[in-house]
Amino acid sequence: MRCSGKEERLDQEMVTRGITESRSSAQSLILAGSVRVDGERVLKPGKKVLKNSLIEADKGPGWASRGAFKLLKALDVFCVDPFGKVCIDIGASTGGFTDVLLERGAVKVYSVDVGYGQLAWRLRSDERVVVMERTNARDLNPRDLEDTPEVAVMDVSFISVTRILPVIEELLAPGGDCIVLIKPQFEAGKGCVGKKGVVRERSVHLDVLRNVGTYISSMRELVLMGANFSPILGPSGNMEFLFHLRKGGSPPVAMDEGFLRDLVERAHRELLGVPQEETDRTEGVL
Repeated sequence: MRCSGKEERLDQEMVTRGITESRSSAQSLILAGSVRVDGERVLKPGKKVLKNSLIEADKGPGWASRGAFKLLKALDVFCVDPFGKVCIDIGASTGGFTDVLLERGAVKVYSVDVGYGQLAWRLRSDERVVVMERTNARDLNPRDLEDTPEVAVMDVSFISVTRILPVIEELLAPGGDCIVLIKPQFEAGKGCVGKKGVVRERSVHLDVLRNVGTYISSMRELVLMGANFSPILGPSGNMEFLFHLRKGGSPPVAMDEGFLRDLVERAHRELLGVPQEETDRTEGVL
């Protein structure tokens, strides 16, 4: 018999009860709208639930990877619509981002990855997908593509996004949108990355966002339009962030220090359930 009274995060409670094997799996189900608590659908992994609450989970979604949920949030909060557009997915891997772009109506997706044989078969065999495996994105130029992408998305590992952004700036159509997944473990210095490659400190997250933002501000045509955080943690537990860039145009608001601090704080609070006062005690106020 389950006890009542004490509250726990929904994703953690699903693991405790054996509904899923990991918090990341629970988060994927929750974000897909496949979890109900006491009969009500819940969409926030961090929602507090009682120990005696009834939790029901439907079969998970059929996305190529859980990375799909990261792009789904970005497209919605940044109001980027791939419908009827040519897109490019840099760091496609198994195809989570490519999958979302197609589902949202992209007419063509160039799926670029330095690896080989990772892209899901149903995406590989889709006539709208141009598979570009064994391709280093840093070597791409407009002549490699039959069309000019109007939307670019990027999810790369073991390299800073700043190494790829100049390529996107050259490939993207004027007025085109770019969504970049920022992984602090590949942006911060080695001394800032903890055990198992996980970055936990708010100060490091803030430094990473500052540095990438500063780099973008120095670019000729790409402009930072917005920033948010990924709705789920990475496989190892890393917090990740989302930047929206546009080729040309003016940013709607300044991405100043206060904005970035608030973004990092919201990410820690919503993804980890850590209040600011607790984080400040353990790290020192920024």
